[in-house]
Amino acid sequence: MRWLSSVESMSKVSIQNITKTYEKGTVKALQNINLEIKSGELFGLIGPDGAGKTTLFRVLTTLLLPDSGKAYVAGFDVVNDLWEIRKIAGYMPGKFSLYQDLSIEENLNFFATVFNTTVAENYHLIEEIYVQIESFKHRLAGKLSGGMKQKLALCCALIHEPKVLFLDEPTTGVDPVSRKEFWDMLDRLKARGITIIVSTPYMDEASRCDRIALMQNGEILEVDALNNIIDRHTQNLYSVKGESRYQLMKDIRTYPGTVSCFAFGDESHVSLKDSETSSNDLETFLKRMSHSRLQIKKIRPNIEDTFIKLMLEKAKND
Repeated sequence: MRWLSSVESMSKVSIQNITKTYEKGTVKALQNINLEIKSGELFGLIGPDGAGKTTLFRVLTTLLLPDSGKAYVAGFDVVNDLWEIRKIAGYMPGKFSLYQDLSIEENLNFFATVFNTTVAENYHLIEEIYVQIESFKHRLAGKLSGGMKQKLALCCALIHEPKVLFLDEPTTGVDPVSRKEFWDMLDRLKARGITIIVSTPYMDEASRCDRIALMQNGEILEVDALNNIIDRHTQNLYSVKGESRYQLMKDIRTYPGTVSCFAFGDESHVSLKDSETSSNDLETFLKRMSHSRLQIKKIRPNIEDTFIKLMLEKAKND
């Protein structure tokens, strides 16, 4: 292992120009990824399916070799020091991958044995989580609910006391209550000093992270704390409601002052060119097109709005 720079030694995870392609180079899963994740951070990789989050996790957990670039986990090289990384990293893949024909207790004992430890020795690491499913410890993993599978998988990832925890879309397909409980658990794990890197397609979960990286098509669009990213990308943004929502959205997109228009629940978020009269002009334009009961108000962008703006800017510059 080479001598690390001062920046790398301060980082729990250091990623430098990592590239990964599939299908003989035709599919670019990761394109020159650069990230520095600090020790003790709760860091989020935010992006839709196909953004490259899972591929990056597999590189960092030594399951895939990068085509080019370097990456270090707690100072260990992901190519040359894979066995050292596997000792200090916990990994919870997106798809439930525990043994479905083993019980909760049997799965946990198996993973403890793999890492040359026992459940009794490290029970304090998982106690808070395990007590929530312990009464079902003889139930087969394949018979568990989504929330219980999630808790069991997290216990198995923690049983060897990892320094860095990788969680790949851990709340996908889980009910809202279990999602909130899971993030509350992550906050408490972070308080123990564990570095946590979590990927999610849910933009609302970005607020639970210290910092986030917005990913799309194998590239990182922006890295920073959530509010800093939003504040940097100011928009003349409006919420528009009215009858015939689909037709309303189509007509808004024909308005000359519209930069972008996307559906958000029962309303459209509309970015307009900078103008003091733009929203009044839009309302007049829509009324001429026979739209009624219009409600137009200026709003502060959320992370979804900012992500869309960044994607549009990237597409324009490519």
